[in-house]
Amino acid sequence: MQSQDVAPRPAPASGSAADPVVDVEQAEAALVEHYPRLVRIAYLVLPPGLGRGRRVLTAHALTQRALPRGRTATPVIPAQSAGREGDPGYAFVRLQVVRTALEAGLPLRRRAWPKRSQLPPLLPQVWGLRLFPRSGGADELALDQRLSAMSGPARAACVLRGLEKLPDGDVRELLAAAGVADVDAALDEAAPAEDAYALLDSPEFDPCSLQARPTDLMRRRQHMKAALAAAAAVAVCGALLGMPGDGWGPDGAAAPPYAQNPAAQAALNPALLLKVPPAAWESSARTDFSVWPARGDLTGDSALLRRALAVWARPGESVRVSATPGTPSGGPSGPPQLLYAGTVDNARVVLLYDGLRIVRYAEPRDGTKGAALDFARVDGADRAGAGAVVLGRADGNIRYLTAPWVTKAAERDLLKPGSGAMDLTLTGGTTAPMAGPAQSGACTSWNVLQLTDASGTRLLTDLGELVPARLTTGRPGSVKDASGAAALHAWAPYACSLGAMRSTGVRSVNAWAYASQPLPDASGAADWVCTRAETWQGGGERVLAQFHTPGSTYGAVAAKAENVPACGAKDPQVLAGVLWKSGTGSWYLLAAGSRGTSSISATGGVTGSARGNLLAVKAEQGGQAELKGTLEDGRAVSGLR
Repeated sequence: MQSQDVAPRPAPASGSAADPVVDVEQAEAALVEHYPRLVRIAYLVLPPGLGRGRRVLTAHALTQRALPRGRTATPVIPAQSAGREGDPGYAFVRLQVVRTALEAGLPLRRRAWPKRSQLPPLLPQVWGLRLFPRSGGADELALDQRLSAMSGPARAACVLRGLEKLPDGDVRELLAAAGVADVDAALDEAAPAEDAYALLDSPEFDPCSLQARPTDLMRRRQHMKAALAAAAAVAVCGALLGMPGDGWGPDGAAAPPYAQNPAAQAALNPALLLKVPPAAWESSARTDFSVWPARGDLTGDSALLRRALAVWARPGESVRVSATPGTPSGGPSGPPQLLYAGTVDNARVVLLYDGLRIVRYAEPRDGTKGAALDFARVDGADRAGAGAVVLGRADGNIRYLTAPWVTKAAERDLLKPGSGAMDLTLTGGTTAPMAGPAQSGACTSWNVLQLTDASGTRLLTDLGELVPARLTTGRPGSVKDASGAAALHAWAPYACSLGAMRSTGVRSVNAWAYASQPLPDASGAADWVCTRAETWQGGGERVLAQFHTPGSTYGAVAAKAENVPACGAKDPQVLAGVLWKSGTGSWYLLAAGSRGTSSISATGGVTGSARGNLLAVKAEQGGQAELKGTLEDGRAVSGLR
């Protein structure tokens, strides 16, 4: 059985009189769930003088050391509304991260032992590479310079105000608990940076999305010469010991490592690129990327194609390389298929396909400095999954290359199902630029791509990768494209939750309304919806159980899980609960299971049971419960958390 997180809550409430008790399991759950956010907090608070590489490793080390050694009572910031701010475990590890990050910026003193956070981290370590976040634009650089000029407490105040959205009263409490002597001075020093708070969510300050570069190669070469000479001597002695005979080494009959490979050489020859005829898809039994024709105004530019193939085989140090989870980034095994070569805004772009991956090479129009190489896994793509590929992103806009069978493209705001779609011009399969989904800040719109072909209409959403994710609705095992009016209205309250699925290799996301529950105060019925993201790699699925009350614009995430069969075709069962405050001020534990649930029970801080797939029992604010359900076939099911 699993402990059920009881969130969200629709109204803020004051903190309890006693400090909560946080145990290791609760703190670990909060740390794992919010790890990228906690590492970002540590990275922003650490002194910039450490350098970007050491700040990355130190931020990860401080966050991983934030767990308590046992049960501990700790003052935490009172819950404001829901989610992580109502979790004492998260408040505890956040306080530990802020405290140790501030300690790391203190100068070393004579006659005093240094604190552990002031020393270089023993773990994690990466040998031979320097890791640092992606570079941002001029605004991010300006903010980084402003933060570097601040004191550690002022940086912490900026982060707690801008990133954590805490009011000044809670910021004061947290900074005081972290050991800051003059909290007022820190808040005053941080005040001028208030206009740049939205940039704190930028990839510039994300120490979990990193670039890698080599360390000092000359020094490494000098240090390795003696070791290489010794290794060569050992290898020669081993070869002599193995003679005579056919050789006992693991390579056996393999050619020397420097031998030329004809297939690898052919993969670098632009003249051997596979170019599919424009009408091949009309007669082919397959409708995937293998029947896409070569398009674009630079398909005959041999120099560009040769550079793209060479960079794919061996990207240089200046090339920005990214790959979706589970996607190998090695070179092609033979001549790949050319999908596109052309000019997109201010870049030259080449799209290639090798049967497993889509590879995008992009370089500036005025040179090759700043080239980028992106990989996306697409094996097993069908007609719906091979509908479009991202050609480029610029100024918040996206251009797509669509499949040859697409007859119409349009842009639609998923949050406004009744507003209609705006047609996009298609030129040689390339769409006009359309606005991308919200990246940060308030989610006031979520723009998606609507494609139409002979088989129907479907919606695709950009999640920061080469291939957009398909949106569907319906019970697992019988899903349909989210194209009709009912499906659009079903998706609208949950569109913003798609932001939690960025950059995870998502192939499709399904929204399934698995229950409707009358509210105890007779104010209507709330909807329970499960959104499940399937990935190209076949693992890392993400499941969100969401709760939507009448009149609310957005659904609220009540529970989440990863790598579970729940809410999927293999096991279309789901159970989740939420702590809800009625209009009269009473608190209730509401829970709902999918069809086929015969009973639900709650134990722990809230107790109760009910026949059927719905449960509503009175509760206290902040109560926690463990949910368990029984299916009609006798199987037990636990609540998501």
